[in-house]
Order: sequence, then C-alpha cells, then structure tokens
Amino acid sequence: MTSTTDVVRRWRVHRAWVVAGVAFVAILGAAGFRATPGVLITPLEDEFGWTRGTISLAISVNLTLFGLVAPFAAALMDRLGMRRVVTFALLLVALGSGLTVLMTASWQLVALWGVLVGLGTGSMALVFVATVTDRWFVRHRGVVTGLLTAAGATGQLIFLPLLAWLAEGPGWRVAALAVAGSALAVVPLVWFLMRDRPEDVGLTALGAAPDAVPVPPSHGGAAARAVRVLRSAARTRAFWFLAGGFAICGASTNGLVGTHFIPAAHDHGMPETMAAGLLALIGVFDIAGTVLSGWLSDRVDPRVLLGVYYALRGASLLILPTLFSATTEPSMLVFIIFYGLDWVATVPPTVALCRRFYGPDGAVVFGWVFAAHQVGAAIAAVLAGLARDHLGQYDAAWYGAGALCALAALVSLRIGRGPLPPATPAPPVQEAAPAEAGRA
Repeated sequence: MTSTTDVVRRWRVHRAWVVAGVAFVAILGAAGFRATPGVLITPLEDEFGWTRGTISLAISVNLTLFGLVAPFAAALMDRLGMRRVVTFALLLVALGSGLTVLMTASWQLVALWGVLVGLGTGSMALVFVATVTDRWFVRHRGVVTGLLTAAGATGQLIFLPLLAWLAEGPGWRVAALAVAGSALAVVPLVWFLMRDRPEDVGLTALGAAPDAVPVPPSHGGAAARAVRVLRSAARTRAFWFLAGGFAICGASTNGLVGTHFIPAAHDHGMPETMAAGLLALIGVFDIAGTVLSGWLSDRVDPRVLLGVYYALRGASLLILPTLFSATTEPSMLVFIIFYGLDWVATVPPTVALCRRFYGPDGAVVFGWVFAAHQVGAAIAAVLAGLARDHLGQYDAAWYGAGALCALAALVSLRIGRGPLPPATPAPPVQEAAPAEAGRA
C-alpha cells in the first residue's frame, strides 16, 4: 500500500526545475538590453546626429564581446559557480544601461553600450543555458535547452513594445533606466535560489543514474581551460563547421534583423512602435519554435535539423525586401510567423552536437561556437549600417544574409555524425570525445 510519504515524494518537484526557473528569469531580465539597440537607433540619431554606422559600431562591439566572453564565462562558471558569475553579469548590465543616460559622446556609447553591457550579457548568454542543462538535467535536456533559449525571446516580447513606447514618449533615457531596473530586480532571485550543482544540495541531476559519478569542478584557471579546450576542439572538423554555421546564424538574426529591422521598417514609413511590435511578435513564435526544436533535438539528427532551419531562414530573408510598407500587410505577418519559428531554433541542435562531440567540455566548446555566432552578428550589424548609409536602403544586406543561410545549410549537413550518446546515463570519459570528433 502506498504511504502518504511516498505520494509526497513522488510529486515533489526536483530542484533542477527550480534552478531552470531562476535561469529563465535571469536570462529574461538581461534580455531587455538585448532588445534595446533596434529601438534606440533612431532616437540617438535624432538627438546626437550620429550616423547609423557610428551607432552600429557600438552595437558591433556589444555583439562581439557578447560572444567572445562566453567561453571564458563557461569556464569561470565551472570554477566559481553559476550563481556568482550570473549575479556579477546582471550588475554589469544594470551599470552599463543606467550610465548611458549621462553620455554625451559616441565613444561613451561604445564604452557603456558596447563594452560593459557586452561583457555582462555575454557572461550569462547561451553558455549559461548549456551549463545549467549539462549539470542539472540528463532527462529532458533538449526541452529544457529550448525553454531556456526561449527566455531571450520572451524578454524581447515583454521589453520591445515597452521600450519603443518609452523611447517615443518619455524618451530613450527612461527606456535605458527601465532595462537597468529589470536587471537589478533579478539579482536577489539568482543569489538566493540558484545553486551551482546538484551535489550542493545532496541530489543528482534529473534523470541521472543513482550511481552516476558527477564531473568534479575545475580547479585550474578559467581562462587557461577555455583556451585549452579551444586548442583541442580546433583540431576537429566538426568545430569549424559548427562555428561557421553559427556565425551565419548570428549574422542573419541578432546582427541584421535584431538590429536593423525596426529602422528598416521606419525607412518605409512604418511607425517605430508598430515595427517594434512586429519584432516582438517574432519573439512569440520564437518561443514555440525553440521549445519544439529542443523536443526534436532529443529525437532527430541535429545535423538535419540545422540544415532545414538555415534553408528556411534563407528563403524568408530573400523575400523580406519586398514586404516592407508603411502598414502591416498580411504578407509581412506571414514572414513574422515563419521567421519567428526559426529565430533561435538552431540553438538546441547546436548544443546537442557540442555535447555529443566534446563530452564534459561541451559547454565551453559551445561558448567558442557562440563566440563565432556573435562575431558574425557584429560584422553584419556594421555592414548593414554602412550599406544603409551609402546605398540608402538595406536590400543588399537582406539578400546577402539569405545567400549565406543557404551556405550554412550545406555546411551543417556535412558535419560528421560523431560519437552517439550512450543508451543509459554513464559517467563522461575525459578527453575521449574530442579525439572521436576529429575522426568524424
């Protein structure tokens, strides 16, 4: 006969879900500033007279640091813990966002918007997602990866219309302060509820075998480990294919659409609040697409998923230039739905492939792959801004991104199969996965 204690134990929520929930809120809280650039380009142009190329430079620095700091943040989380790193990252985001209200020169925009916020958001970017899922989940890893990745889209959905309204009404400074406040509000949740590893609270990862041996925390220098992992991964073909495809992913999302969609729509007579609403609507469908992608990544070859995602994204970008108008036409709404489902659907299969090829170093390797994503985004942000300054329109940027996505689809399909995950959870074997990846 089942006792009351057994029933309570059966329905008790595993601590992994609490950690995932805090991580979701933390990523959502930092997403506000990630949504800000596209909203503030025109107000900064109007107030300071800066060109879009100048403003795009600050965005480019932000995107570059957002990516380059990721592998070091992953190694630092392994040594100091997620709670400390994420708390410090949120404080940096709040500081950088808040101080922008005092700036008077473009170099200050680069220093605050580019450097401080880039370092802060990069320290809790998608490597945070990979670290949480690697440590706390064996079962449901793909789904949780999709849910946490979707937190950024949820933040975009919440913040974009609000920031656009604030920038158009009370002013862009109020919008920047709102972002700083949202980041600060999440700090207590992270500090008091986040835990670094299941062993810290006497548990094992959700779905792990009772006798599974946890991977011990690293005791070496975080920077040294990040560089060492890069050297090892860089000797494998899989790493370069993943990094190349993800660089194009960044160029075609954060760098281009995330940064320039609103000003591009405004060029065609669309009010900024309406354009921000459309970009936020992308976030709605992004949530559904990313969660579905996480579920599929547990069941379908991730290489095939990446090939399909990039091909569909490229097709949508090739038709985008013909859809802009002063009003929201049905054809634009179709693009928003189609593109939104694909926005960051590439993340769960990419994380799955890094885990498959590189084992316990998968989160750090994904950090380097994500760095390539952000370098691609930074290059696209600058080039699209320069194209607009010199050509008077964005069409060349949209067509170029569409062609690059077709290339990414081909590259993804040529990634080797790599070592398959074990049928049952088992302790990871150090150093074995990179060697197998090289033979892929």
